Order: sequence, then structure tokens, then C-alpha cells
Amino acid sequence: MDTIIGYLNNMFASLPRTEQMAMLKQELLGNMEEKYYELKHEGKSENEAVGIVISEFGNIDELVSELGLGEDRKEEGLRLPMLDELAVEEFIAAKRKSGLLVGWGVGLILLGAALLILFSGLGENGVMGNVFSEDAMSMIGLVSLLLLLGPAIALFIYSGTKMEKYKYMESGFSLPHPQKAYIEQRQAAFAATYTLSLIMGVCLCVLSPIAIFVTSAFGDEFSSYGVAVLPIMVAVAVFLFVYYGNIRSAYQQLLKTGDFSEAKQEEGRIVGAVAAVVWPLVTCVFLVSGFVFDQWEINWIVFPLTGILFGVFSSVYNMFKKKDAA
Repeated sequence: MDTIIGYLNNMFASLPRTEQMAMLKQELLGNMEEKYYELKHEGKSENEAVGIVISEFGNIDELVSELGLGEDRKEEGLRLPMLDELAVEEFIAAKRKSGLLVGWGVGLILLGAALLILFSGLGENGVMGNVFSEDAMSMIGLVSLLLLLGPAIALFIYSGTKMEKYKYMESGFSLPHPQKAYIEQRQAAFAATYTLSLIMGVCLCVLSPIAIFVTSAFGDEFSSYGVAVLPIMVAVAVFLFVYYGNIRSAYQQLLKTGDFSEAKQEEGRIVGAVAAVVWPLVTCVFLVSGFVFDQWEINWIVFPLTGILFGVFSSVYNMFKKKDAA
């Protein structure tokens, strides 16, 4: 019944909030509730009863026409493209695939960084010293990074081109009320999966430095191996964040909630602009401190430290934005 109430609220969200409209909404809710319990009494399942009620009471065009709002809604429909069920499914599938491609791309880059650190550590410790010199081992690590960097960039570009066809949605779109109610149901069902992926990703990030502490216990010469494990664990965490975050953002974009509400979109533009500058600089600091100053055992801390500071910046910005709005 909650689904029906939510659906009804969405149906009337774009209509004037008058006393007459409130009475009509209440009357329609009573009819839908009566039909719902009648179907349940006949043995219909929850989903079947909800689907039948929505299909029978889901068209309010006649109501809108009687209230003289038909022309306004017609003009609105001409201004904004209407997404049907097929378009919605294609968009969600495209976002899922985009998350998969970007997640793999980030994973390849971090794997390349892990190989670079690993081979540099092997060369420094004299492993395979009878075959390759320390410089040769470092070069093998660098070549490994570059070989993985190419496919990663290709995945990013391909992902971007696949989502290019949905750029028009940034200018606005509309959804049929039954379709919106269906997306809300799917979003609610997906919430548990997203929360689990978030918890697993955060745990991997928090636990990733443990590899450094464990390998350091066997001697300082082994610490670089622990550093090589760290980006692999982070890669798995980033994949979880990107893949499941993309699916979540698909639902939010369709429903225009969360990160895709008007307030969040403005915040995202500011934070995104800052992130585009900060994270490349942090990566440069990580690589320079490693290659030039040979600080692989400690320079990894710049990533979690920057992540914490960036989270603080985002929260403070959001707090001041809300205060200005008030």
C-alpha cells in the first residue's frame, strides 16, 4: 500500500495544491485502497495487486483536462522528452556498463602502480640480480605500468562515448508516473546491495595499510612488497565504489534525487572542479616522493590523508551552502 501512496503523491506532485485538488486526491486514494484490499482478498500477491491498481487508476489525463491544465501539461511534454520503459532500461544498463568499464580502468592503473612498486622493490633487494640489474627491474615495472595504462585510458574513453547519447537528460526529461513508481521500487531493492558494497570498500581501504605493517615486521627490505599490495586492495575498493555507485546514480538521475537534485548538482560542480585539481597533484606527489626520494614505505599515506581532508572540505562547503540558503 505504501507503493500506491507514493505513486499517488508523485501523480499529483506537478498539479496545483488547492483544496479541490486535495479532495480529489483523497477520493482517488480511497478508491485505490478499496481496490487494493479487494484484490488481496481474492488472493493476489502484493506486486500483482499494486500493478493492477496502478494500471486501472494510473491515467489522470481526464482529471487534468477537467481542471483546465491539459494545455500546460501538453506544452511541458513538448519541452521535455518523455522516457518510456525501454529508454529507462537502456539508460540503467548503460550506466551499469559504464561503471564496469571505469572500475576496470581504475583497477588496471592501480595494478600497474603495484607492479611498478613490486619490481622496484625486487630490484632494490637484489632478487633476480644475476639476471636483471636494479635499473632493469625498475624499467620492467615502469613498462608494466605503461602497458596497463593504455587499456585503462581506452576503457575510460569508450565508457564516455557510450554515455554520450544520454547527454540530453542533463537538460531535463519527464517520466510516466507508473514508470517512476517502478524505478522507486527498484531503487529501494538495490539499497541493501549498495550499502554492502560501500561497507566492503571502506573496510578494504582502512585495512590496506596492514599489508605494509605485516611485511615490515620481516625487515625493512620487505616493506616495499606491502606497499605493492596496498594499491591492489584499493583497486578492489574503488571498483566497488564505481560500479555500484554508477547503478545508484542511474536511479537517482532518473528520479532527480540525491546527487542529482538541484542543490546537489551545484555542489557537485564545485567539488568536482576542486577534485580535478587536487587528485592529480596528489598522484604527482606520490610518484615524485617514490621515484626521487625513495619514500615508498610512507608516501602511500597521502591518499587516505587527502581523502579525509577532501571529505572535510565537501562537508564544510555543504554546511555553508545550507546556511546561505537559510
